[in-house]
Amino acid sequence: MYINELSPVEGSTHVSKRKGRGHATGNGKTAGRGHKGQKARSGGGVRIGFEGGQMPLARRIPKRGFNNIFAKPLEAVNVSALNRFEDGAVVDAQALLTAGILSKCEYGVKFLGNGEVSKKLTVKASAFSESAKAKIEAAGGKVEVV
Repeated sequence: MYINELSPVEGSTHVSKRKGRGHATGNGKTAGRGHKGQKARSGGGVRIGFEGGQMPLARRIPKRGFNNIFAKPLEAVNVSALNRFEDGAVVDAQALLTAGILSKCEYGVKFLGNGEVSKKLTVKASAFSESAKAKIEAAGGKVEVV
């Protein structure tokens, strides 16, 4: 095989539409831009979010609260998921991943208090809700923030 014999796979390339090359092409004269107006001109059109001079939606809606752009999103797990583990087990992010409770854990885990836990476990996580902490300790377990 030689370099002059190479060709792209069938169907992988497309012939581009040649705009403004006569009305027989179906894209002649106005070249698909319609008649006149801002969008028909070269360099015409408006930026994203522009509403023709009307106050844009993003500026009409009031700003509330604080959004921490550096916050690390934690994976949420309910205490009911802890019943999968044996008594006396140490549960951390890695144990949750191997058990299939979590599919990914980039920044950490937060335990929430939905459901009941009946086993005595040592749970290591980034954060706990107050109800989750109370339920784990009520079952005889230990809570560790890592």
